[in-house]
Amino acid sequence: MISRPMIAAILASTAAVASAAAGPLQVTSSVMVEARSAAPDGTTRVTLVKPSRVTPGDKVIFILAYHNTGAQPLANVVLDNPLPRQIAYRSANPGSPAPDVSVDGKTFGSLATLRVRSPDGSTRAASPNDVTSVRWRLASPLAAGSQGQFAFQAVLK
Repeated sequence: MISRPMIAAILASTAAVASAAAGPLQVTSSVMVEARSAAPDGTTRVTLVKPSRVTPGDKVIFILAYHNTGAQPLANVVLDNPLPRQIAYRSANPGSPAPDVSVDGKTFGSLATLRVRSPDGSTRAASPNDVTSVRWRLASPLAAGSQGQFAFQAVLK
């Protein structure tokens, strides 16, 4: 089980890095969990809430929110979120585009294209558990005042 202070430490270690954009780009990172409750119509309502504690195997959702607070568009915006060792990547969150991922912090691409070197020198296909960083690159300049967010799912190891 991980307490709120440990969750805060994990969050601090996964702060998003905005590359190639200075000053007016504000980026915030948060960690959430799904809370399920019964809706009046009998369906199950799923909301995202800040976790008070998580245990190994719990799903967590990392959200990277970005906002151009400047007066000019920002080009070449890249949001990079390194993962701490306690977190295993699973997938993009529904509604969020798939990020490029890395197993070494240097080479990024789709998970299907990445390989991991074994201690004996052989290589194997990378798995979600091998991911060490996720990254999104905005396809077009971010207009002044524009904002958005990306999210991905992970589990606590």
